[in-house]
Amino acid sequence: MLFALPNARGQVCLDHANQYSSFAVGFNKPLIFAAGGGPVYYVRADHWEKQDWDPHVKTFVTPFWPGYRPRTLRTDEHLGGKTIDYSHEREWRIPHDFTFGLDAVEFVILPTYKDMAEFPQELKDAIGREKFLLMEVYRNVERLWPVHNLDA
Repeated sequence: MLFALPNARGQVCLDHANQYSSFAVGFNKPLIFAAGGGPVYYVRADHWEKQDWDPHVKTFVTPFWPGYRPRTLRTDEHLGGKTIDYSHEREWRIPHDFTFGLDAVEFVILPTYKDMAEFPQELKDAIGREKFLLMEVYRNVERLWPVHNLDA
C-alpha cells in the first residue's frame, strides 16, 4: 500500500488498516505529484456512470455515493444501491509503476514488533528506524486512551 502522507486520525487510521492492510510505505505529496500522481477525484455516481472517461483520467476517478445522499437516490439505479465514500482517505494515485530511492520514504507502517524484527536490517538502516511506525503500538494507544478515538 502506498500513502501520500495521509491526515488520518484516531479510528479512521485503524479502520483503514483493518480494511486494507497494516503494511504501508508513505511518501510526500510533492514527490508523488512529480512522478505524475495526484489526488483522486471523487465524482457523484450519477455523473461518473454517464462519462466515457479517458483511460489516463479514469485512473484518478472514483465514484462518490455517500450514505447521507437523499432517500430519492437510495435506489439500485446507481452502483446497485451501494454506498461509496472514500473521501476521508484523501487518496492519491500514480497511474504507472513508481520507482523511488529509500531516501524518499517518509514512513513505513508494520503490524507488529515481530514484523519490525524480521524486516531486513540493511533496509531499516537505509530508511531510518525512526521512520517505522507499528500498528501494534497505535492500537494500544487507542485501547488505553479511547478518548483519542475522535469518531467514537
